[in-house]
Amino acid sequence: MDLILEDIQAAKRRIDPYIKQTPILYSSLLNKWLGHDIYFKCENFQKIGAFKVRGGVNTVSWLIENNNRPKHIVANSSGNHAQAVAYAAKQFNIPATIYMPNYSSKVKVQATKGYGAEVVLSETRDITDVKVQEAATKEGTYWIPPYNHEQVICGQGTAVYEALTELGEVNAVFAPCGGGGLLSGSLIASRGLSPKTMVIGVEPLNANDAAESLRKGSIQRLSGVPDTLADGAMTMAVGDITFEYLKKLDGFYEIEEMFLAYWTQWLTHLLKCRIEPTCAMTMEAVRRWLKTQQSKQKVLVVISGGNVDQATTQRIWAEDFLQLLPGL
Repeated sequence: MDLILEDIQAAKRRIDPYIKQTPILYSSLLNKWLGHDIYFKCENFQKIGAFKVRGGVNTVSWLIENNNRPKHIVANSSGNHAQAVAYAAKQFNIPATIYMPNYSSKVKVQATKGYGAEVVLSETRDITDVKVQEAATKEGTYWIPPYNHEQVICGQGTAVYEALTELGEVNAVFAPCGGGGLLSGSLIASRGLSPKTMVIGVEPLNANDAAESLRKGSIQRLSGVPDTLADGAMTMAVGDITFEYLKKLDGFYEIEEMFLAYWTQWLTHLLKCRIEPTCAMTMEAVRRWLKTQQSKQKVLVVISGGNVDQATTQRIWAEDFLQLLPGL
């Protein structure tokens, strides 16, 4: 059965005591340059520095609400979901083990440990996924996947729910796509609150499994670890639950690596806050979409997180893009 707005609202009630109501920012200068009104839902100011905490907290709270409190929680992630589940487990005093690939951001690994979870590193994402599946078979253990879970999706959808409740109707919502949880939740919230609003997904061209899946009509899996700045979009494949929602999107863009660095630099400069390349890339999709519009548009962009380690920061700033002004 399809999830509906009431499911997002229930998730919002569950998570409110444990998360922040994040701000909506805008840049007058950027709006002047582009000639449209662009608003940013800034989940980089969220607990753990990313939207993922919404799904993690909602899922654990939902389990307890339904008298299914686990003895142990496990999860698999290359980054923000790891922190999210570790944080959620800590709030409810449940032990957690997080399985992560070796290439995960060191900042995110340390933060996950800092929330009290045990971290198990593996050589590849595929090995990580196998290990978490094995761990989940133990009695009393509950596996919270990073995106392919209805309560995770409902939690993630509360970000756009909050934003649309505050902003009112917008012409389009843009969000990045990793496994599709944020986009799925954003779609459900948007359809419920503002049915005429377009919902558009964005993915790195170098990690375009979702775009390939949509083109071919079946879930496609990446053949290896993608070379992309967007560590939050390095999932090997979307899930069977999220894929059904991705099919209902109004548009989908694939963005080249240069623009990930370009917009990370510019949004950091314009909004004066730390932003991950995974969500900064959405602005290139916004720019391309706006070029096709004949009237002034009101756009919501989900800034999904702000956790960037030193190595990624160096790659982002290897070339100075602030000499190239944004424009249509």
